[in-house]
Parts: sequence; C-alpha cells; structure tokens
Amino acid sequence: MTDTSTGETTDIPEFPMTRAVGCPFAPPPRSLALNTDKQLSRVRIWDGSTPWLIHGYDAIRTLFTDVRTSVDDRLPGYPHWNAGMLATVHKRPRSVFTSDAEEHTRYRRMLSKPFTFKRVEGLRPAVQKIVNDLVDELLAGPNPGDIVSALALPVPSLVISEMLGVPYEDADFFQEQAQRGTARNATEEDTAQGAASLAKYIAKLIRAKMQSPSEDLVSDLAERVNAEEISVREATQLALGVLIAGHETTANMISLSIAALLEHPDQLAFMRDAEDPKAIAGAVEELMRYLSIIQTGQRRIAVEDIEVGGETIRAGEGIILDVAPANWDPRQFPDPDRLDLSRDDGPNVGFGYGRHQCVGQQLARMELQIVLPTLLRRIPTLRLAAPVEELPFKHDTLAYGVYELPVTW
Repeated sequence: MTDTSTGETTDIPEFPMTRAVGCPFAPPPRSLALNTDKQLSRVRIWDGSTPWLIHGYDAIRTLFTDVRTSVDDRLPGYPHWNAGMLATVHKRPRSVFTSDAEEHTRYRRMLSKPFTFKRVEGLRPAVQKIVNDLVDELLAGPNPGDIVSALALPVPSLVISEMLGVPYEDADFFQEQAQRGTARNATEEDTAQGAASLAKYIAKLIRAKMQSPSEDLVSDLAERVNAEEISVREATQLALGVLIAGHETTANMISLSIAALLEHPDQLAFMRDAEDPKAIAGAVEELMRYLSIIQTGQRRIAVEDIEVGGETIRAGEGIILDVAPANWDPRQFPDPDRLDLSRDDGPNVGFGYGRHQCVGQQLARMELQIVLPTLLRRIPTLRLAAPVEELPFKHDTLAYGVYELPVTW
C-alpha cells in the first residue's frame, strides 16, 4: 500500500487480527509482533479508517486513565465495532459505557453499591450452592457433557439474577431470556426478542421494588426512581447493561479457563489442590492475563492531542485499547506465553484500568474463584472429549470463548 502524499510504502494491518492455527489461547501473532519495538501502531478497521491500536502494557495503562480520551461513541472519528453499531449510535440511550466525566460518575455511582466487596462477598454461599447444584446435574447427565451449556452459561445468569433480585420462581425464565441471543445459532430476531422480554420484565420488577425494596441491584435503582433521579426506562437500561456485560463475558471466561487448564495438567493440579484463597485469587488473575477474552478492543477517541509511547495521537483520532497483547507484553510479563498460576508480575488489564474499568469485576472474580476449584475437585478425572484444535472457538465475536466444550470423566 502506498501513501499518495509521501510516496512511502506503508504496512497497516487489518484489525481485528487472526489467531494462529494451533494456538487458540494466544493473542494474534501479528499483534504480539507489534509489541517488539512499539507500544502503539496504526491499524485499518472495517470502514477503512486507521485508528491507533494500543498494544503495549505501559501505554494501555496510561491511556485507560487519560482524561483526554473519550468513550462517547457519537463523536466523529470514533472507531465503531461495525456498521450496525454506527447506524444505531443515536438510537441507543446514554449509559455508563458511553459517557464521560460527571455523566459517567453519575451512572457509575448508581451501580456501585451492589458491586461493593461486602455485597459481592455476601453472595458467596449462594454462588457456591448454584455451582454445586450444576455440577450435580452435569454428573447426572450424559457423558460426555458440555461445560458451556451445563455450567459456563447458567452460572453467571443465575448469579446475576440473584444480584438483581429476580424472584426464585422467575429464575428459569430469566436465564432462558438472558441466553436467548448467545446461542450459536441465535438469529438477530432471537437477540432482539430476548432483550425486549428482559427489558419488559425488569421494568415490571423495578415498579414492584419501588413499593417493596430488598437488598439487591434492582431495589437500589428503584430507590433512585422514587427519588426522581432517573426514570424507569433509564433504570431498566442500567440493569440490562449489567446483565449483558456480565453474562456473556463471564460465561466465556469460565469455559475458556477450563479448556486452558485441561490443556495444562500441572496448572490444573495447582488450581485443584490450592487451599489458600489468596492462591486461588492469584490463579484467577493469571487466567485473566493469559486468556484476555475481549478480542476486539475497548474503543476511545482522543479529544485533545496526546503524546504516548513516542507517538502523537491527534485530537479526533480513534483509539483501540487491545488488552490481549498488553497482557502478553514481555516488558511486563516475562515468558508471557507460559501459563503460570503462581505468577506475580503485577496486575493484568483484563478488566480495563482507571475510571472505566469493569464495574462487575469483583463479581466475575468471585464466580471464577468458586467455579474452577469446585469443578476440578468434584470431577478429578475431568478431561476434554475432543482435541483442543477441534473445539469451536468464537473467532467472530466481541468476547472470545468456545461455543461448546465437550468433556468426559
């Protein structure tokens, strides 16, 4: 490709990039190669534009916290994921995911109470029971079984229903609607109908909690509706955002972690045999670093010129924060391609960093800290029922994972 203004040949890679055959857990090799001597590079996305890809660990941490970057997807030059997201940008209500500064702080404050360390830790007994029951059902079902449908998908939807305050008798309906758009053969209509059913259900639940609150997220939002801080529609969107953001990502992280551990027997033994909660927590952090399931990057746009990593990002230029190569940056993580559950090389950026880091990260961590050791201790003979290279990996989705994970024991 030739730059017509200078006559120089440029080599701008397409993004998203392709993973290497036979290396399903590794970031794309081209993104890792970019880290050899730079922290950020130009890439070309679906619409022909060339935003900056931030792939180095130091640069990504810097830009996650830089107030000169914006998440406002209405701004010209914002690097949208696809044509559909661009076409609907003015139809979507504002949210914690697309707002900056005081507007973001306002939304985030409304979601912070349910995700405090105390509230999340209070859910541990309920989550442990959910996991125990699901493992019982897996063992009682067919062998081989599928980890995705038996464990990875139901755990986060049942946990989030507990957190939102969905009544027990509605949990099956709620789980079914939450998973409706995530099935491998889901149509656009399935996704839309599932979201509409959930929105209608949550709005009704908010109105009920306005009269009879309890200790849950929907009650917290209902309290703000009563105080006229937000409308029922805004509260519904916030609750739906939590559900969607925390469901698919956590489900993928559970199934991908199990697949990776089954391919690394020494690390599986570490997770299975660890008794110290700190060792289990550290192991989960290493899996977050190693797997980095957000594979299309977190998007921003520069609102002022920013100098970082020896480059200048101009105001109005798009930014893609690619956590996978940053979490495999050898400048921060020696031997990054080695899964080491006892690693202690500093924090990963799997949940982001700074003011926009994942609001539900403590919940996701807690679920993984319970699911992984419980499954491996309950079924010590667990193994893959198909070669890892034959697993149906999600190369075409926002969050990387597997559509199915057949196991036997």
